[in-house]
Amino acid sequence: LVKPSVSHTTRPPRGQEIHGREYFFVSPAEFDAMVQADAFVEWAQVHGHRYGTSRQAIAQRMEQGSDVVLEIDFQGAMSIKRVFANAVSIFILPPSWEELRSRLERRGEDAADIIELRLKNAALEVAQVGQFDFVIINDSFDRALFDLKAIVHAQRLKLAAQRRARAGIFAALNIT
Repeated sequence: LVKPSVSHTTRPPRGQEIHGREYFFVSPAEFDAMVQADAFVEWAQVHGHRYGTSRQAIAQRMEQGSDVVLEIDFQGAMSIKRVFANAVSIFILPPSWEELRSRLERRGEDAADIIELRLKNAALEVAQVGQFDFVIINDSFDRALFDLKAIVHAQRLKLAAQRRARAGIFAALNIT
């Protein structure tokens, strides 16, 4: 089971979003206090709001041996790669600029000027795709999900991951 980490943000909830499910919605002052307390493993300003990933939440998931999936922008991904050298980065691309615009408009949650800002920022982010380990083209949800599962599964089959997850078998076979 792969569950995304829940980030903190200073933006207000959209639509049906619930505090603690999609994001932890915090005030700018609360976010500032968390930055000062070094509570984030990464944080960034995106589309006029701040987003951050809790250091404690990531540590807990890692201690449990769980996969940690972060849904973050490229700035955050590069920060994570600096902190966790073995992190696997996946860039999710839209199938076209027209489809990205259409999806943003269909959501019905952003004003036209915000959509334009998001598209402008997306152009800057897409230019960073070469810094990522994997790329998924999100032309179909089912296909994108299949691709994500394939990447996660392949990472779990790497020797180091198998040694951690199935240590008893390695020991029984006298493999060091």
